[in-house]
Amino acid sequence: MTEKESNLAHTARKEIVGKIEKAARIAGRKPSDVRLIAVSKTRDSGEIRTLLEAGHRVFGENRVQEAADKWPALRADYPDTELHMIGQLQSNKAADAVALFDCIHSLDRPSLIKALAKEMDRQERKIPCFLQVNIGEEPQKGGCDIAAVPKLLEQAREYGLSVIGLMAVPPDDANPAPYFALLAKLAGDHDLKQLSMGMSGDFETAIKLGATHVRVGTALFGPRPA
Repeated sequence: MTEKESNLAHTARKEIVGKIEKAARIAGRKPSDVRLIAVSKTRDSGEIRTLLEAGHRVFGENRVQEAADKWPALRADYPDTELHMIGQLQSNKAADAVALFDCIHSLDRPSLIKALAKEMDRQERKIPCFLQVNIGEEPQKGGCDIAAVPKLLEQAREYGLSVIGLMAVPPDDANPAPYFALLAKLAGDHDLKQLSMGMSGDFETAIKLGATHVRVGTALFGPRPA
């Protein structure tokens, strides 16, 4: 890592943290109540190390195999790193996911609840989860239907999973604010305190509407190669 790359990483992180703090204060919230997840999908180990060197320790990945290829070596050097699974998760990857990740944001169906519960028991790891909601009712996106939230929460609790909040990704071509507000209402209705919502283009809006975890990639790492 060059000195220029290190400086850029420090500057990008400082700018995002500053925006998070400002948005939180505008909303009458404590900045410390919002966690910044650096989305490192498709980023190589060198790029990730620049942020690790800048002091960042919370990262998110979309694919189990990609995370398995990159993170064991990185965590050997930075053992205090926290890794979040933020992409769709196949039930047959539950064992690897439980071994790799410290939090799962994409719980969305009964089969995954059963698979994760089984692996958490087997590996003696209790990992907090977010229930992912298809907040825009888009067929191409993951997440459960809004109407399915009560049933899935009940089932997850029956299997001993710790569901700490809701996660969602609003439609790309719409104002995200109403969708964030709806997710916040759903969480409140079910006494859930955590909200995983907001990405590079809309995390400030998400924070003003209650986000506790924002998932930021491009604004931290820069544009992805074509």
